[in-house]
This record gives sequence, C-alpha cells and structure tokens, in this order.
Amino acid sequence: MGWLPPSLLSRVHTILTWVTRIGRIAPVTALSQELVRFDLQKIEHPEIKGIEYQHGTLFGYEIREYTLEKWGRACAYCGATGVPLQLEHIRSRAKGGTNRIANLTLACEPCNLKKGTQDIREFLAHDPVRLGHILSQAKAPLKGAAAVNITRWHLLERLKATGLPVETGSGGLTKYNRARLGLPKTHWCDAAAVGTSTPERLRYCGVVPLLITAKGHGRRKMCNTNELGFPTGHRKRRKRYFGYQTGDLVQAVVPQLLKCAGTHVGRVAVKAAGTFTITTNHGKVTDVPHRYCRLLHQSDGYAYQQGVRIAPPQPARKECLFPPPLKSGGSHRL
Repeated sequence: MGWLPPSLLSRVHTILTWVTRIGRIAPVTALSQELVRFDLQKIEHPEIKGIEYQHGTLFGYEIREYTLEKWGRACAYCGATGVPLQLEHIRSRAKGGTNRIANLTLACEPCNLKKGTQDIREFLAHDPVRLGHILSQAKAPLKGAAAVNITRWHLLERLKATGLPVETGSGGLTKYNRARLGLPKTHWCDAAAVGTSTPERLRYCGVVPLLITAKGHGRRKMCNTNELGFPTGHRKRRKRYFGYQTGDLVQAVVPQLLKCAGTHVGRVAVKAAGTFTITTNHGKVTDVPHRYCRLLHQSDGYAYQQGVRIAPPQPARKECLFPPPLKSGGSHRL
C-alpha cells in the first residue's frame, strides 16, 4: 500500500476506528466508499464506445459536477455567483468545438447569450486578464481529481482487510443518487447515497444525525515557548487532575458568590491548582473551581454534536434527473 505521512494516515485510522465502533452496535454487512471525486475516464474520453454508462444519465452528472468544481461555481465571463449557471463551450460547436472537458466552462445566461458563437478571444478582447485566466484554467486539470488521492486507495485496501464486501463509486454517482432521492447537500446524506447499491427509497424521516469531528488527543509538545521561540516552561507528564483531563466535556454549576457564576457546559482545560478553564459555545470561562464540575463525556479525541433533521423530499425535476445531451452553443442549466 505504500507509506503515508502521519497527517494523512490519521485520516485513514479515524475512518477505520468508526467502522469498528459502528460495527459493534449495528449489523454492518457491506461498505460503500466514494473512491474518486469524479470518474475522469468517462469525463476526458466521452467518445469511447461500447459502454452504455458513457452517454447515459450518470455521464451528465459526472461532467456537470466536475465543471462546477473546477470553475468555482461562478460564471467564467463575469464572475457572477448564486445564479443559474449553464455549461458553455469555450470554442463553440459551430466553429469546431468539442464536448471535451477542456472546452467546457460555466456561464450565466446573459453572458452565454451574449457570447453566442463568437471566438473567446474576440468576446474578451476588452479583458485580457480574464481571457488569459480562462484559457489557462481550461487546460489545467482539477487538482483534487487529476491525481487520485493516495489516501483513498490506502483506505480501500484497509477496508477490504476487514473482510466485509466493499463497493466503490464516484462523486458524480453520489450526486446522481442524492438528487434521485431528493436529499439535500449534506455530508451524511452524501454518505447515504454512495455507490450503486443505494436503494430506490431511503427511510430517514425523524433521523437526527450525530456529527463527529476528529480533534486529536492533544500535543506532544512538552516545552512551552513565547512568541520568539524561547522556552517559558515545561509541561508535566501528568494529564489528569482531580479526576479530569484537558478535553473532557463537563458541566459546571457555579454559585453566585464567585466571579464565574452560572451554568457552563463545554470542554475543560485542567490545571494542577484546581481552577479550570471551560470553553463553551459563547467563549471561555476561567478560574472555575473543580468541585463545581461534573463529567459529561470523557475525552476520546472526537467532538460530537447533533445535526438537523431534513424535510421530506420534494419531487425531483425531470430535467434535473435526465439532463439533455450537450448541444451546439452549450446552454444547459446546472
């Protein structure tokens, strides 16, 4: 599988940790992994014959999602965002342009109509800076998709080693499944729509997702330094004081007689003196005596919070599920 730096290997270990944890409480029988963000072979070589998938509905999702990601979801000609965008042929089909990804960009409807079949150099003659950016960006591959992230391949091998069946899919397939099911764009809905095994219907009404963020177990730095790098003190090897350690989730109910009076819930930073600092959603509370604290959750390197329920799905528009083939002029709404 090759060597991975610790910063990347920790991501793999985090996923494997939760595969193991979830497997202890739920009957997991198979795994689905979004192996690549986009299916590059099907994007770069749309003329390949013999594969029905190439020119089907899913192909339209792959190419549109890739283009949105590559051009920053903004009009290439005026920079407009938050408006309906259309696929635009940099060199028009009327003048020999192709459907290759290097000839596609994004344009709002006014810019698309204004450009028409003009040569891009003629259309942007008044703005050579933007012209140069578009021409260079068109040739440059999307960094996150041009080279397959080695972490994902490493993770795939580690998932296979669990003994469970593992299927893989692309980001375009995930988007297609999510749109078909009428799900919003969230991380947990994307996870539910990965792979070809995604069912025709999903039961998610009333589901409240648990959002988990990896925070780590602290630093290995034992010597504290000032802004110039000179040592100011050394940390003790002892982590736990009065039954608490830094990172624990606690609730402190402090009486009115003290400066930090009130009820505070958050992550604690312990001190040997017995007065702690609690980081809440509203800021930091200092000098909280340990005797007023109650442990809610022991630090395990992760932060937890509840997500938001999603509304019942709305009927998907037909033109969204079945995008038309690319035509001359490139006026296709994304």
